[in-house]
Amino acid sequence: MKLENIKPAAGATKNTKRVGRGQGSGKGGTATRGTKGAKARSGYEHKIGFEGGQMPLQRRLPKFGFKNPTRVEYQAVSLASIQAIADAAGVKEIDVNLIKDYGFAAKSDLVKVLANGEVTAALTVTANAFSKTAVAKIEAAGGKAVTMK
Repeated sequence: MKLENIKPAAGATKNTKRVGRGQGSGKGGTATRGTKGAKARSGYEHKIGFEGGQMPLQRRLPKFGFKNPTRVEYQAVSLASIQAIADAAGVKEIDVNLIKDYGFAAKSDLVKVLANGEVTAALTVTANAFSKTAVAKIEAAGGKAVTMK
């Protein structure tokens, strides 16, 4: 076997269709593009969503909904998670950075503490927002809920 003897397996390759090379080839004239119209011309590119002049789907369907540009979204963190952080870290003061370090919120998230679970230790919890019942449970355990500005 030599480099010049190597060729693809039988049936692995096909000859390309040579269009627009005269009537004798059987693919001359319109070069298999049909007659006239934008698709028969060179440089044809349709816009995304173009349906051949038919009213496109995105215009047939009605608009709906509303996105409030001033909405503030919080990452919810439960009291059970706060207690878990306190047990693991062995601290009495928990702030947003500690919550983020333990993976309960992303770096850019605002944190809201919700009253899911129980707090057994007297903790000082600092967060962006609290639910009313979360504040009541923290204070009932002898702790303090501090809202960040």
